[in-house]
Amino acid sequence: MSRPKSFRLEGKVALITGAASGIGEETLRLFAENGAFVVAVDIQDELGQRVVASIGSDKVTYHHCDVRDEKHVEETVNFTLQKYNGSLDILFSNAGILGPWTSILDLDLEVFDNTMAINVRGVAATIKHAARAMVAKKTRGSIICTTSVAACLGGYGPHPYTTSKHALVGLVRSACKELGTHGIRINSVSPFGVATPLACGPFNWEPSVVEAETCARANLKGIVLKARHIAEAALFLASDESAYISGHNLVVDGGVSVTTPIIAINN
Repeated sequence: MSRPKSFRLEGKVALITGAASGIGEETLRLFAENGAFVVAVDIQDELGQRVVASIGSDKVTYHHCDVRDEKHVEETVNFTLQKYNGSLDILFSNAGILGPWTSILDLDLEVFDNTMAINVRGVAATIKHAARAMVAKKTRGSIICTTSVAACLGGYGPHPYTTSKHALVGLVRSACKELGTHGIRINSVSPFGVATPLACGPFNWEPSVVEAETCARANLKGIVLKARHIAEAALFLASDESAYISGHNLVVDGGVSVTTPIIAINN
């Protein structure tokens, strides 16, 4: 008999970076709803602690970590292992930044380096230390990374962001071969535009503005993309329902990345 969907992660230990808001927060809530023990990680301490408190479960803990600092990452993984008797089943490496939109002619390489440090190097550090823990415990774990539709197409994000997300898909595919020999799965989720603080913040946009733009560009009509949809994709990849899926980039974009309209067709 299959396990009820409300307990798809029952007893599993998960670590989520970028968990204080947006996709990370929604995934934190969804994982907790599904029975997981979760360590929520961010640099926004006050916000992260408020989110954890609002969930009201002793299964959820907040921990500060700047993924740019490998020592922070290693300490965070060790904190998780110590808290949960050496167990780590799921990593959702979600921390990332968008950065400013500028011309390639005016590219600030310090901004570029910082974007790569968070969006690629930081994710690589989380994969490294989480996978080490899984290998040591012989855990058939699941690692999920947040990429973007900008990992599939140009023009959907600033140049440093787009570069970082392309690199991240490559990292997932590269790690898939090695981690698979240990029974560890690694996948990525690539959202289209979601009205999160990441997308709205740099431009002081209201969420409704981002949602309207996404709906206007979307191929799939009649639904507004929400952070919850991305969290549900992450839940699928974290759960045993995706037991034989690895090295996959799950694109949640309503078909945008595979449809390039040239002629308008009205039915």
